[in-house]
Amino acid sequence: MRIPHWRRLVLKIGSNLIAPGGQALSTRHVLEIARFVQHARTQEREVILVSSGAVAAGRASLHGRSDMPPPNVAGKQALAAVGQAELMRFWQRFFDFPVAQLLLTRDDFANRRRFLNARNTLRSLRAVGALPVINENDSVAVDELRVGDNDTLAAHAATLTESELMVLATDIDGVYDADPRSHPNARKLDEIDQVTEELLAMAGDAGSSVGTGGMRSKLIAARRAAEAGIGTLIIDGRDHRTLEALLDNECRGSWIHPAQQRRAARKHWMLHSLPTSGQIEIDAGAAEALKGRGASLLASGVIGIQGQFEVGDAVEIQHQGKALAKGIVQYRHAELARIRGRHSRDIAEILGDCPSESVIHRDDLVLM
Repeated sequence: MRIPHWRRLVLKIGSNLIAPGGQALSTRHVLEIARFVQHARTQEREVILVSSGAVAAGRASLHGRSDMPPPNVAGKQALAAVGQAELMRFWQRFFDFPVAQLLLTRDDFANRRRFLNARNTLRSLRAVGALPVINENDSVAVDELRVGDNDTLAAHAATLTESELMVLATDIDGVYDADPRSHPNARKLDEIDQVTEELLAMAGDAGSSVGTGGMRSKLIAARRAAEAGIGTLIIDGRDHRTLEALLDNECRGSWIHPAQQRRAARKHWMLHSLPTSGQIEIDAGAAEALKGRGASLLASGVIGIQGQFEVGDAVEIQHQGKALAKGIVQYRHAELARIRGRHSRDIAEILGDCPSESVIHRDDLVLM
């Protein structure tokens, strides 16, 4: 079946693909995944990786040592710290463009300023042609800071990067109505309209779910992505034909529909779910750029500010006293008061730093 055309996706690579059997990092399945990334770039499409394998890489690197860290939390964090360097070297070997690591914890998604900082970093990485490789910061994360599993991390990353699609690559070719390893007549669900409680119950808990013990977590992640207007594919990452089909917008796994079209979902969320913390008055040139060209709002177009807002707050954009748009602001009110009417190149000199060239990025703005 065909899926909507995509320009950017998050591809989560499970441990069973990158380190089969929990052993050392292996090229067995990753070669085809790397080839997919290369081909996507030739089509001017963007891929963001969420990669498991750091703990396995660290364990392999320290194999045979008498001082191998113990199998407790601190020991696993030490293995992750060692393995992250190995994991990045592993990915870089496949590409002649930069591979960039981004280690995140739950607070990077929950805290508005850190969320925007991470998103700005990812935008900059994509602008210079780097391949972002995201992983949880296992070397320092404790229970209250953990995202959870990498399926959940992928759903967060898809929202963070404003992707149209999330792909969960594993060692099974989709979601089944029973475990195909023990039920020969199990039926694959090619298309799933909604992740229901009944479907989650069918997937079972870890250790009993369809696949290698993680189908339930994948469905939960898919439901989270769907709520943000992002569709999910669960595919067999070992099958190069599945990856090739994805380049043609074809699904060979299980397709979980987004709750609604992404643009409509985001527009509804911004218009109706975000409280307004202030107003920004803009000049005629900025108003025309926003309405006519779908541009970002720059400091040079700001002529007035009302209210006390922080980074990540929603503000109303006004022209001649009339509401024109609503957006998520990248500067707090006091900072914006200092840079309003100024060119973006002057921001760093005025504030000592330039966290964003735009006051409100066009992806964070909706016309009213």
